[in-house]
Amino acid sequence: MSPRPTDLVLHRASHVLEVAFEDGRRFRLPCEYLRVESPSAEVQGHGPGQKVLVAGKRDVNIRAIDPVGHYAVLLRFDDGHESGLFSWSLLATLGEEYDTRWAAYLAALEAAGQSR
Repeated sequence: MSPRPTDLVLHRASHVLEVAFEDGRRFRLPCEYLRVESPSAEVQGHGPGQKVLVAGKRDVNIRAIDPVGHYAVLLRFDDGHESGLFSWSLLATLGEEYDTRWAAYLAALEAAGQSR
């Protein structure tokens, strides 16, 4: 069963999307993290092992949030990226796995000689 959100707040000044769920979990997800983890094919590829390393998004922000039914939101980023639906389940997973995913992203950037 998909987690049910109770609150979704974009903190524009700090570039953070805060999402809360009815089970009490609350996550503060940086816009940069959401952008580089976008579920879109442009970022994730079309199959296993095709994920694209997205660099240079340190200052990216969300310019709009569009609800999609009762199960997801479309995040429209100010760099023009606006594909990929962020389901409530995905946002919960991104919150739970933030530390691991963020560390892996930073390591991949360093290995590729790229920067945020």
